[in-house]
Amino acid sequence: MNRSWRAALAIGAAAVTPALAPSLRVVAPALAGVGDPRHVALTFDDGPHPASTPAFLDALGRLRVRATFFLLGEQAAAYPELARRIVDDGHEVALHGHSHRLLPTRSPSATRDDLRRGFVSVGDATGIAARWYRPPYGVLTAAARTAATRLGMRCVLWTDWGRDWTTRATPRTVCDTVTRRLSGGATILLHDSDTQSAPGSWRATLDALVPLVTTCHQRGWTVGPLAEHQMR
Repeated sequence: MNRSWRAALAIGAAAVTPALAPSLRVVAPALAGVGDPRHVALTFDDGPHPASTPAFLDALGRLRVRATFFLLGEQAAAYPELARRIVDDGHEVALHGHSHRLLPTRSPSATRDDLRRGFVSVGDATGIAARWYRPPYGVLTAAARTAATRLGMRCVLWTDWGRDWTTRATPRTVCDTVTRRLSGGATILLHDSDTQSAPGSWRATLDALVPLVTTCHQRGWTVGPLAEHQMR
């Protein structure tokens, strides 16, 4: 990243606060990721990366849980075989942009170019056209929303996150942060790589998967990708 990851994440965390607000879930539930109350959507951002994504795919396979991976186009282009494995393992691929930059710092034309490049990169790597788009840091601009729609993608943010990108994240803090206010119909944001996060932070997320999925099942919710979330 051009700035330190701490500075960028501070900007992003401030900017996405409305995405986590209860009002967005009421006013724009589909954008917030609210779906079937019997289901929880599990999503991962910022991959793929060979140091971490395979471990997530292995863990999800053992749990027999499928998820949605919001890929960065530049990462998919760099590791096409890994991007393809995500699909081959039964998961859903979506777009997180070609590069991970805060959209308000980009012009409308640069935004359109980024989405178009990312969409093509993910499609070339996986053979699948991305159905969903989530902007970096959860900051969605009008230009990005229009570009996503023209590419046939639907924008979706999240309702709950694990704050798993920090140096202080542990498996317990990730799981506790996600489940503190978790309800049926939620969309969970996690990260399967540290390309935009604190180095090694993905390990806390990985070790939080079993207790997180177990908690969801104990509460009577199925866990799966956005394709099964039945958002309005």
